[in-house]
Amino acid sequence: MGPMCGKFPDSAFLPANLMTLSVLYRGKCGLSKGITRYMSAMAVGDLMVLIFNVIMNEIIKHYFPDSLLNYTPVCRFSAFMQGMSIQLSIWFTMSFTFDRFITICCQQLKSTYCTARTAIVVITTVCVVNILINIPMSFRYEPYYVLHNVQWGCRTVTEYFTLLAWTAHQWITNLSSTLLPIPLLLLLNSLTAQHILVASRSRKALKSGSNGETGSDPELKNRRTSIILLFTISGSFIVLSAPITVIHICVGVTHAVNFQDSNSLHLAIRATFLLMCTSSCTNTCIYALTQRRFRVEIKKTVKYPYSVIIQLCK
Repeated sequence: MGPMCGKFPDSAFLPANLMTLSVLYRGKCGLSKGITRYMSAMAVGDLMVLIFNVIMNEIIKHYFPDSLLNYTPVCRFSAFMQGMSIQLSIWFTMSFTFDRFITICCQQLKSTYCTARTAIVVITTVCVVNILINIPMSFRYEPYYVLHNVQWGCRTVTEYFTLLAWTAHQWITNLSSTLLPIPLLLLLNSLTAQHILVASRSRKALKSGSNGETGSDPELKNRRTSIILLFTISGSFIVLSAPITVIHICVGVTHAVNFQDSNSLHLAIRATFLLMCTSSCTNTCIYALTQRRFRVEIKKTVKYPYSVIIQLCK
């Protein structure tokens, strides 16, 4: 199954991700350099999903049939970028989640792992691994026909359904993009939330036992907010990514490869990929908009063009 998404709904996230990159680039959000690296990578991954999976594969391909996407080399490159974009968006989010897990649950590793240098190494490693995984996608397709020595269109090579190597690659892709991220995200967020709850109870008991105070504790509120954020992220990701996981399992078990002949299965595949694309496009917004100083910077970014116009008018 090639990566395909819905047409217009996800494109609404394009300005949000561009604004996120702009705000993070200025570095005035009070975030550490490591977190800024991860969030910037997430925003870039989301933009790639919007450009290659939504704009190029759906809008341009369907509404501009005579575009360059009809050339076989461009079509192959587009298929490579579509698969890599979704996986980068997912694993940048997983990398950031793991960084938060180390920060909260593993204090001894925090000083050595949660640094800007480590973030760059992790992001680079994720990019290299996903490039290697998706390189075979360029060889999955062959031209529909050749006209005047020019290759047109893309169709799946017959060996894709018969060779064991292609079957192995398909399962590796499914594991990296759908089957593995959900349990990992659940595990990391569950351990992080459990650690926060235990630490909060201990702090609350210590605080009330030392001076008898029962008033509100800003630290406990921050931890409560962290738990809500973790479950919001995991819940959103699971709800939007679980359907495509089910489709992958069903197709893998039933060996249904000619899904174009089944209208119901074809619609189900398109709908689940739409949800998956939506999940990859909302991650940065959910993480970033919970930061108060980030919201302040967004307001400044929005107001800046109007301020310039007012200054020019004066």
